[in-house]
Amino acid sequence: MDRLSLIGIIGFVTVFICFLMGLFLLTVKTKHKLSNVLFALYIFVAGLDFSGFFIYRFLDAYNNWEMLRTQTSLLSMPLFYLYVLSVCYSDFRLRPVHLLHLLPFVISNLAVVQEYYLAGQAAKTYYFEHYGSMPQVQVKRVVLELQSVFYITAIFLTLKKSRNIFLENYTGPSIVSYKWLFQLVVITTVVHVIVFLRMLFQWTTDDENAITWALLFGAITALIVMCWFVLKALYQPELFRGVDSTLPLVREMLPEPESVKPSGTEEKIAMLKAYMEQAEPYLEPDLTIQELAARMNMPMRELSLLINHHLNQHFFDFINGYRIEKAKKLLSSSTKQALNVQEILYEVGFNSKSSFNTAFKKHTNTTPTQYRNSSLSGN
Repeated sequence: MDRLSLIGIIGFVTVFICFLMGLFLLTVKTKHKLSNVLFALYIFVAGLDFSGFFIYRFLDAYNNWEMLRTQTSLLSMPLFYLYVLSVCYSDFRLRPVHLLHLLPFVISNLAVVQEYYLAGQAAKTYYFEHYGSMPQVQVKRVVLELQSVFYITAIFLTLKKSRNIFLENYTGPSIVSYKWLFQLVVITTVVHVIVFLRMLFQWTTDDENAITWALLFGAITALIVMCWFVLKALYQPELFRGVDSTLPLVREMLPEPESVKPSGTEEKIAMLKAYMEQAEPYLEPDLTIQELAARMNMPMRELSLLINHHLNQHFFDFINGYRIEKAKKLLSSSTKQALNVQEILYEVGFNSKSSFNTAFKKHTNTTPTQYRNSSLSGN
């Protein structure tokens, strides 16, 4: 089997997986419908792009659909950006202003209406036979790379802000979802870099053999990434909960740098710690700073400043600290030996073994099992 045939087969399998994954996202029952729709559209667009590895074998003549297929790459990063917004922020909704993300795609299509869409078959054939050397195509490729840099930067800034909002206001399992999303963005960035390097290589060499190897590498990379998407969907079908994007960060609530704590701060900190010890609100797995503020009859802004600024702890770490102390008492108690580690983690407010183990090791430098064994042997 020659390499071009192998590239076509890999491309066909990749496209099949893309559309299968997209259909799954559109039909699965979930409360994250908008996120699923946006991710499905992103994967469909990727599938259309990947079809370039083999679609030419089935074309008797170049047509308008083939040009439209090549233009859809300009929709990829805008869709991915909107998807990231939808999974990071639970209050995200599509609005008319988001149509601005379609401008590059619309402008690029309008630019070829006269010379391609309305042209005869001979002009269309000439266009694609000289596709790589045409000035307008080179401009489009530059725009595509600049677009990728812009959106990838915007995505990482969005992730940074949503992570800070989560740590300052939430304690649930969404931090695990954030880590998955971060992995997804990093891998997408790496893929875009690989595609750019492959295109750059194709521009600077006339070696057909080397170009074929580069295309084969690109096809294999696309297949691996899509298989990774599928595996993640199978193992973690409910990945994201999202945070409220309207919640301000602590640094945005501080009017000016403070050299000393405002009067009454120490008393409020003591009251907070006493409430945490007596009422044990941290046992609620999905406790948020809004809920804690409501229970304490304290303004949310004041409580956020108290924990995230004056105690110099994220709300996430502040709550987990109490959960870990509670877990330590249960693990070291001879009367609680009947409880296994998983039962204890649920009892103290965690809802996943991985997040409990991570938090426990962060606070104690040891695992729950090791801590229990050492504590009980000491007794």
